[in-house]
Amino acid sequence: MPQLYPRDDTDQLRAALLTLRRGTGLPVAFGGLVQPGGPGRMTITELAGTTTAALRGLAIHAGAGLGGKALALGLPLRVNDYPLARSISHEYDAPVGTEGLRSVVAVPVVVHRRVRAVLYGAVRQRLSLGDRLVAAAVDVARDLERRLTDTDAARTALATLRTTPAAADPAGPEWEQVRQAHAELRGLLRRIDDPELRDRLDAVADRLAGAVARPDRPPAAAPLSPRETDVLACVALGCTNADVAEQLGLRPETVKSYLRSAMRKLGAHTRLEVVVAARRAGLLP
Repeated sequence: MPQLYPRDDTDQLRAALLTLRRGTGLPVAFGGLVQPGGPGRMTITELAGTTTAALRGLAIHAGAGLGGKALALGLPLRVNDYPLARSISHEYDAPVGTEGLRSVVAVPVVVHRRVRAVLYGAVRQRLSLGDRLVAAAVDVARDLERRLTDTDAARTALATLRTTPAAADPAGPEWEQVRQAHAELRGLLRRIDDPELRDRLDAVADRLAGAVARPDRPPAAAPLSPRETDVLACVALGCTNADVAEQLGLRPETVKSYLRSAMRKLGAHTRLEVVVAARRAGLLP
């Protein structure tokens, strides 16, 4: 299996900060990823719109300052005058003051019930940060949460593929795990916005699908569409039409339509027949 991993989380964070600046109009944005394991702690690594390096590399501890409090509570927080705010502790007044920041919002990014990052937006004058602005910042954090969730799922699926022995029995338990990973990859492909990552994962899914194809069986005369393949990958795991619809974000009637089309193309009449035909043609693992 190819050694392929999705884009680093830092790239996702950097893109989110740029979106935060555009979406809120705040001139300064910064943030960092929470260190895995141990006590809650994050390091500010990404800066956008800053004029000094005072915040870079700053270690934020859970409960300390605005961001540390957002990290500890898992809630978005704001202060309209950072140096005078009584709702937070002031361990980080010096670097915040060096950058000249006054009004700041901090939004946690929560993935699988764990804070993975904190996004900050700030301005250099005292400003009342309204609910609409905070909501816009939260929207950016939610989008990053979705992207990180999808990336985690892609990593898990790819790790399964890499650890499956090449000589494993296609009827054995190892390949059932591979088929599960393949179905997850197919579902993720429709949600990932990064075209480069989507193309790379698509290539992995296609390579995997043909890994156990019978050499004496020619390819299907009428290749399946990407959505038909997505549906069949789920059906092959025993999912009902309702399950497939929920996993792929489709209507049950649409799932039926794709399934009927795949059956017609592969000359099958039942769900089992179409899955077997797809596997023999190298369209599914």
